[in-house]
Amino acid sequence: MPDAAIKARPLVDLRAISKHFGEGEARVDALREVSLSVQAGEVVGLLGPSGSGKSTLLNVIACIVEPSSGEMRLDGQLVYDSRWIRSDLRRLRLEKIGFIFQFHNLLPFLDATDNIAVVLDLAGAAPAEARRRALDLLDYLEVGHRKNSFPASLSGGEAQRVAIARALANRPRIILADEPTAALDSTRAGIVMDLLRRVAGDQQAAILVVTHDEKVFDRFDRIFHLRDGRLADRDGRSADAPEGVR
Repeated sequence: MPDAAIKARPLVDLRAISKHFGEGEARVDALREVSLSVQAGEVVGLLGPSGSGKSTLLNVIACIVEPSSGEMRLDGQLVYDSRWIRSDLRRLRLEKIGFIFQFHNLLPFLDATDNIAVVLDLAGAAPAEARRRALDLLDYLEVGHRKNSFPASLSGGEAQRVAIARALANRPRIILADEPTAALDSTRAGIVMDLLRRVAGDQQAAILVVTHDEKVFDRFDRIFHLRDGRLADRDGRSADAPEGVR
């Protein structure tokens, strides 16, 4: 495939993805024919009220929740087409997807460096290689001076940077962030979003951020809303509307 075609290929590509839970009168349609593409280098915001399907959508992209129908490609590979196409979903998540959460979820008994290195250990990296990568990431995110610090001694912003470093450990092409700035003040929230934008550009990653945090809306390339399981852009149009009518 020509280089130009590879660069134009979306890293996240959903086509008419639906997900329902339960059957009959108990059925809940969490996602209704959601189509969404996110390119390398993009930071996309996902808004919506509680229960609108945001977490379900992230979990579908993360290959944690199986859709009910539709088609999904990640990094150009067909992953789901009315059934799982790949059987090694755990390996896919480890290699392709990084996760960032509202709360950093760092292991309290490991210092900042080891909180990152443990992810690489799970992927089979040699201990020296894992530690070197962890230290490089801490420096990249400007918290290298806290490499020996335990989570309890980190500020909220520092802990979230370490969590971002952990998400980047295996060089994922797709990063899913669930309310990553909700626990931070305006200044620290802005710093975290600027770091995510830097990561998207430097590593050509596609980043999808679920948020209610209005103070970071200006950091997104595009913003979509989920309402009753349906996805629309910020102006209320379908997320897969032709470019010229957005």
